[in-house]
Amino acid sequence: MKSVVVTGVSTGIGWGVTKVLIAQGFRVFGSVRKQADADRLRQEFGERYVPLIFDVTDEAAVRAAAAMVAEALGGETLAGVVNNAGMAVAGPLMNLPIAEFRHQIEVNLTGVVIVTQAFGPLLAPGDGRTGKPGRIVNISSVGGRNATPFVGPYNASKFAVEGLSLALRRELLLLGVDVIVIAPGAVATPIWGKAKEEDILPYRDTPFYPALQKVHAYMNGLGATGLPPEVIGEAVAKALTLAKPKPRYTVTPDPFRNFIGEVMPTRMFDRMIGGQLGLLPKG
Repeated sequence: MKSVVVTGVSTGIGWGVTKVLIAQGFRVFGSVRKQADADRLRQEFGERYVPLIFDVTDEAAVRAAAAMVAEALGGETLAGVVNNAGMAVAGPLMNLPIAEFRHQIEVNLTGVVIVTQAFGPLLAPGDGRTGKPGRIVNISSVGGRNATPFVGPYNASKFAVEGLSLALRRELLLLGVDVIVIAPGAVATPIWGKAKEEDILPYRDTPFYPALQKVHAYMNGLGATGLPPEVIGEAVAKALTLAKPKPRYTVTPDPFRNFIGEVMPTRMFDRMIGGQLGLLPKG
C-alpha cells in the first residue's frame, strides 16, 4: 500500500486531499493539531487514515512524527509529502503588526521547510529503504503569482513557496524526487469563514479602511463560489500518480480572471484593481 503524508487535514483542502487519496487506495498520514480532530477523522476515514498530531512550526514534534512514519513504512519509501497546512493574514502592509507578518511566514513557508526536511529523506530509496522515489506536492495559490491589496502577507508567503519549490525540484533531481506545485483559486474551505471573523477595526483610522472593507466583503463571498476541496484532491492525486506530471497545476473556478491577471500589463492591472477598490488618488 502506498503511503502519503499530508499536513493540515482537519478541514478544507487537506481534508479533500485525504478523502480522495484514501478512495484511490493510499494510506494517508495526516497532520492535525488537536486530538479531537484526529479522533473524528479516524472515525470518518477508517484505518487508512493515520493521524499525526503536530503544528508545522514545531520542529521537534514534526521530527518525532517523521520517526513514527519511518517505522510504520517498514523499510518502504514514502510515496509523497503534501505540504498543505497554512493560514491567511490580512491587513494593510503599512499598518500590519510585524508579529502577524512573522507568523504568516512561519506557518506558510518555514513550516514547509520543516516538514520537507523531516519527511523528505523517507521519499528516496537507500539507508535501508526500498521502492520508487516519492514526490513532494506543495500547495501554493493563484495568489502565489498575482497579489491582492490587503492580502500581502499571504501573497508573500505563497510567492515564496513558488520559488522554494522551483529550487527544491532542481536540487532533488539528484535523488529522483519530483516537486509539483498545485495552485488553487477560491476553494470552499473554512479559511474564508475565518475571514468573516477577521477584526479589521484596528485599521479603521487608516486611509485604507474603506478599501479594506470591500476586500473583506469579497473574501467572505469566496466560500460560496469556491471549488469543492475534493477537486484539489484530484489534482494532488494526479501529481502523485501520473508518469510525467506537470511541474505546476492551476485549479480555479475563475480561470479567465486568473489569465487576465497574468497577461495584462502590470500598470494597467494596478489601475483596474485600484479603481475597483477606490485606491486611486483623487483629482
